[in-house]
Amino acid sequence: MLNIKKENNGAEKLCVALEGRLDTVTAPQLESEIKASLEGVTELTIDAKKLEYISSAGLRVLLSAQKIMSKQGSMKVKNVSEEVNEIFEVTGFSDILTIE
Repeated sequence: MLNIKKENNGAEKLCVALEGRLDTVTAPQLESEIKASLEGVTELTIDAKKLEYISSAGLRVLLSAQKIMSKQGSMKVKNVSEEVNEIFEVTGFSDILTIE
């Protein structure tokens, strides 16, 4: 299960807080939420503080969001747990994503 909380900080900044598991079941939900929210956004923040797990499907959604944001602004992932950070390291995503 994945809970998604979106918070607009002004018209151009969007923070998406994730809680739970981002896997093959929940990735399509996140993908549609993000794509529907990115128009006019120049700064996207993914708050992974309560994200317990991310699968390859979840990584694909982050990569897709990163590609969109590289054309219209910036994206960062913050508050990453050790477990999720290890997945980013092993898959090479720590080189692709801006992680704080």
